[in-house]
Amino acid sequence: MTAARDGAPDRAGLKLGLEYGPLLLFFAVNFLAPAGPLTRVLIATGVFMAATVVAMIVSRIKLGRVSTMLWLSGALVLLFGALTLYFRDERFIKMKPTIVYTAFSAILTYGLITGRPLLEALLGSVYAGLTQTGWRKVTRNWAIFFAFMAVLNEVVWRSSTWDFWVGFKLWGAIPLTLGFALANIPMLMRNGLSAGEKPVGDIPPE
Repeated sequence: MTAARDGAPDRAGLKLGLEYGPLLLFFAVNFLAPAGPLTRVLIATGVFMAATVVAMIVSRIKLGRVSTMLWLSGALVLLFGALTLYFRDERFIKMKPTIVYTAFSAILTYGLITGRPLLEALLGSVYAGLTQTGWRKVTRNWAIFFAFMAVLNEVVWRSSTWDFWVGFKLWGAIPLTLGFALANIPMLMRNGLSAGEKPVGDIPPE
């Protein structure tokens, strides 16, 4: 038991690296590649796709499984990455987060309307002990948040430069998402979340 506990931080760190490492590589390549803005993002997209596949393979080998969240984020990265490389269109690249956020919001809203909070299927192991009331509330909150982010992305890309929009994705969208996840913790704790299972940032990247 002690050995398992001692290895837990290493497994948690590896899991975090596998989930966010490919995204950090995307931003690093996009900022540092010696090319024009559109070419940079195309190169970064290819790196992002390859790194995501590697992360899924490493997760299977080192952790024994690929989490549902990593499967979902991997599928989104490969799907929209392929579309990005196919269209090679700056406008589509900027609209892509809007499409993803809107889809997430619509799916979660559908789950609420039909009485099936779909986050439970994805994050049941992360939100240990959460009551059905808690699942409904966190699903509602994320549905609203994703709708807000879709509108915000539209406002930013339509009213700013390419470089500002790319910076917003790194220094605006990611901190907003992590901050929102943290802001939900008190509500989750009041609705049965185990004190040792505080979730942060388990939402797939767009």
